[in-house]
Amino acid sequence: MSRPTDLGSIKEGSNVIIEGEPCRVVEVEKSKPGKHGSAKVRLVGIGIFDGVKRSMVGPADSKVEVPVIEKRIGQVISIGDVVSVMDKETLDVVEVPLPSDEKLRSSVSLGSTVEFWKILNRYLIHQVRRE
Repeated sequence: MSRPTDLGSIKEGSNVIIEGEPCRVVEVEKSKPGKHGSAKVRLVGIGIFDGVKRSMVGPADSKVEVPVIEKRIGQVISIGDVVSVMDKETLDVVEVPLPSDEKLRSSVSLGSTVEFWKILNRYLIHQVRRE
């Protein structure tokens, strides 16, 4: 799921969809409106799932898609090539890829409680919770 917003209202740290991939914005440059046109905005984002740097340029009043991030809490029930996480509210079991961050990967264990994100029908383990 995503929602449209003006390109000129995007700030550093927010999320935007660039080339079909959800990205966290790390740099925003805005130019002033000129004699023959509107202000331009240049965004640089890092892919949330793949870590690839992407950029986009456009008029400040153009629309861009912002991903809706659904933050959920779950319990790890199995670990293999993927991690099976049971949502604590709905009791649905979802398959989540192992985190690429080595520190986060080592802290995921059977029975641990994790916060996972659902972005554009894809899942990501964001953190391991201490309870």
